[in-house]
Amino acid sequence: MGNIRPSFIKTRALRLLEIYPDKFTADFETNKHLVSEYTDSDTIGTKRMRNWIAGYITRYIQRRTD
Repeated sequence: MGNIRPSFIKTRALRLLEIYPDKFTADFETNKHLVSEYTDSDTIGTKRMRNWIAGYITRYIQRRTD
């Protein structure tokens, strides 16, 4: 069974992928830094939310490339 993520995590992650489609990779650490760089602290709020968004982007890209 996989993780169920809230819709606000998915919408923010997919929005970042729309704006910067070729920047994100299948590497979590890289995506974590890119999420911090491309969003302001008001949008993300906490480290946990940043990691949640980066993790969703990582899994999304991994599924898309398979």
